[in-house]
Amino acid sequence: MTSNHSFRVERDSMGEVLVANHCYWGASTQRAIANFPVSSLRFNRAFIRALALIKLAAATVNLKQGILPPHIAKAIIQASREAAEGRFDQHFVVDIFQTGSGTSTNMNANEVIAVRCRELLGKSIISGAGSATEKAIVHPNDHVNYGQSSNDVIPTAMHVAALSEINTRLLPALEKLSSSLGRKARQFRTVIKTGRTHLQDATPVTLGQEFSGYKAQINAARRACKAASNRLSKVALGGTAVGTGINTEQGFAAETLTVLSGELGFSVREADNHFAAQASIDDVVAVSATLKSLAIALTKIGNDLRWMASGPRAGLGEIVLPDLQPGSSIMPGKVNPVALESLLMVCARVIGNDATIAMAGASGNFELNVMLPVSAFALLESIEILASSIANLSEKCIDGLTATATGPALVARSIALCTALAPVIGYDLAAKIAKEAGTTGETIYDVARRQSALTLSDAELKRILNPIVMTRPAKKPR
Repeated sequence: MTSNHSFRVERDSMGEVLVANHCYWGASTQRAIANFPVSSLRFNRAFIRALALIKLAAATVNLKQGILPPHIAKAIIQASREAAEGRFDQHFVVDIFQTGSGTSTNMNANEVIAVRCRELLGKSIISGAGSATEKAIVHPNDHVNYGQSSNDVIPTAMHVAALSEINTRLLPALEKLSSSLGRKARQFRTVIKTGRTHLQDATPVTLGQEFSGYKAQINAARRACKAASNRLSKVALGGTAVGTGINTEQGFAAETLTVLSGELGFSVREADNHFAAQASIDDVVAVSATLKSLAIALTKIGNDLRWMASGPRAGLGEIVLPDLQPGSSIMPGKVNPVALESLLMVCARVIGNDATIAMAGASGNFELNVMLPVSAFALLESIEILASSIANLSEKCIDGLTATATGPALVARSIALCTALAPVIGYDLAAKIAKEAGTTGETIYDVARRQSALTLSDAELKRILNPIVMTRPAKKPR
C-alpha cells in the first residue's frame, strides 16, 4: 500500500493514536507498544497460529448463529486463516511482559484481523481507518472478539499451542531418540565396561545395558509427557470475563471448539469448570513439571555420555562422539562434546522456565491468573527447545557414537571383580584380595591364584571372574 502520509490516526476509548501506515494494528496495540518497552520477547508462531484459529472458529460459529453478518464473518474467517498461516506474524508486536491477562496480545490479534478485513472488503486501512465509520465495517471488539474475552482466549491459545507442539514436535523427537538409543543398546550388548557408583569402580555392566537404561528413561518421559499434555485438551474458552460466560450465546463454546478441533486435527473441549480454568493454570504447571522431569533425565544422560567420551587420552575414553566442529580457538585438534553441551544448556533453561511457571501458577487471585503471557512463553519455549535439542541429540550424537577398546580393557584391571568371589570364598577373604590387588596393581585373578586359602581350580576362578557373567543374575546358586 502507498500513501503520502507516514502515519494514520487510530482511535479508541482513550482518544487518538498515531499508527504507521504499513502496520496492521490499531490504537490498543500501539498503546501496548508504548507501555511495555521491556524486552525483545514475543509470542512464537505456534501461539499466533492458535490465537488466529480461535478467532476463525468463533467467527464461523457466530455466522452460523446469525450473530455476525455473512460478509463480516467471512472476511474475519479469511483474515484469521491468513494470520494462522503466518502472513501477519511481523504485526504481532506486543512484548511478553505486558498486562497479565494477555489483553494486549488478544487486541493485537483482533486489530490485525479487523484491519485485514477492511482490505478484503475493499476499504483502505490508511484513510479514516480509525474513524467510527470505518471501524464499524469490521470492529476488533464488536466483531472479531464477539463471544470472547482475553481471559478465556489467551489461556485457550496457550493450551492449544502447547498441545499442538507436543504432539507434532516433542513426542516424535522423543520417539526418534528412543529408537536411536535402542539401536545402540543392541549394538553394544556385548561391549563390557566398568560400572560406576559414587564415580568409583563397581561391578561390570555392558555398554548396551547402560543405553537400555537411557532408552527406558526416555520412554518413561515420553509417556509422562503424553499423559500430562492430555490435561491441556480441556480449555477455558466459553468462560469470557470471569468464568460465567457473559456475552456468549448458548452453545457458542462447544460449537466453536468443535470447529477449532477440525482445524487443529485433534480434539479440544470445554473445561469442566470455567472458574478453575481461568483462575488457575494448574494444567500448565503440571505439564511444565513433566518437561522439567524430562530435562533432568536428559541432563543425566548427557553428563554420562560426556564422562564416557572424556579424553581422548587423559579421560575415560570409553566411547567416541561424532566430530562436529573444532573445539578450541587456541588448541589445535581439540574436539568438544558440543551437541551434549547444547543439550545441557537447553535443560537448564527448561528447569528455569519451570520455576517461572511455578511462580506464575501461584500468582492467581480470585477469578484470574495474571501471569498468562510469561507462562505461555515459558511453556512454549521449553517445548520448542526440547524438541529441537532432542532431535539434534539423536542425529548429531547418538546415531554416530562408537565404542572403544578402553572399556573392556579397564574391566580386566577392575578391583570390583572381587565381588563375584564373595559368595564363594566369603566377604573378608575377597576384601583381602581386593586390598592386595589395589596395593600391588595386579588383577584380582593374579592375586587370587596365589591365595593358599583358596581351593578353586584355575578353570573355576576364570569362570567366576568372567566379567560378562557378572552382568546378569546367576542361573543357580553357587
